[in-house]
Amino acid sequence: MKSFNIQPLNKALQQDLQVKIDGKTKPLGALGKLEALALRIGMIQQSTKPKLTAPHVLVFAADHGIATQGVSAYPQEVTWQMVMNFIRGGAAINVFCRQHQIELHVVDAGVNHDFEDNLPGLIHQKIANGTQPFNLAPAMSLEQAGQAIDLGALVASRVYEAGCNIIGFGEMGIGNTSSASALMSVALDLPVERCVGKGTGLDDRGVNGKIDVLRQALQTNGRPDSPLGIMAAYGGFEIAQMAGAMLQAAEHSMTILVDGFICSAAFLMAQKMNALVGDYAVFSHCSGEKGHQLMLEALEADPLLDLNMRLGEGTGAAVAFPLIRSAVAFLNEMASFEEATVSTNIK
Repeated sequence: MKSFNIQPLNKALQQDLQVKIDGKTKPLGALGKLEALALRIGMIQQSTKPKLTAPHVLVFAADHGIATQGVSAYPQEVTWQMVMNFIRGGAAINVFCRQHQIELHVVDAGVNHDFEDNLPGLIHQKIANGTQPFNLAPAMSLEQAGQAIDLGALVASRVYEAGCNIIGFGEMGIGNTSSASALMSVALDLPVERCVGKGTGLDDRGVNGKIDVLRQALQTNGRPDSPLGIMAAYGGFEIAQMAGAMLQAAEHSMTILVDGFICSAAFLMAQKMNALVGDYAVFSHCSGEKGHQLMLEALEADPLLDLNMRLGEGTGAAVAFPLIRSAVAFLNEMASFEEATVSTNIK
């Protein structure tokens, strides 16, 4: 597995950016979170005139053996069927990406289906046809986990080389809220019941059954002492590839736009591998999935939106993107008091 050379941000620029933001024709702080967002994008790009180029969303898809253990309201074949929906342009993420001129690619990280080689927009990075049921055995081997990190890094580099400097992440995989809940429980040392939600729509009985399965998984795999070990025990191939892609994006000084619960779990694992990745992230929204708020607090993240969304696919990232565009636009285009010859004398 590769190591990631993520550069710490040069804090010297922060004062210049703040002075520029404060000097715009508005009361101090009047644009609220947009001001903090403009500061963050400027710091990531190390520029007082940041720009957004070739925005992308990558949706990583994979199947989970744990889905055979009754933890999801939907059957496993929905994963590959939804991938085909993405390819045909019919999913919510397609709609939002078209609306906001975001390029979308889907990554087959480990779907239990053989896709044709020439499907437009599909990137073939399948490690295996899904993970093992991690209540019975580790989800994957350490070698597979390392391979997933490397493959995720590879696709992020390809997007960067295509001119992208802001990359959103999404996912698809029946059973992956169970994987994310287990990762969260182990990585943050929290009781599993605080991390488990309804996922694809379980009722209370289904949620209790899901908790029982994950408790069994913790008995089976314990609490590995390394991020890669945790990922191998509980992670999905799509979550591990996302973590690698996030780390690589940070190495390229790209803005990382994190979606909901599962993507945040991938980011949590990436941060466990290299804490500096946190400087490059913007969290798009607080998911309606139980546990996400708790995870965001642990990550010291302040999400842009709270719309009670819990679809995944990168939809929160795509919906939040116009806010980032607005933050960069005001920073670059709004007049200063001096330029507008507006008085700054305050009574």
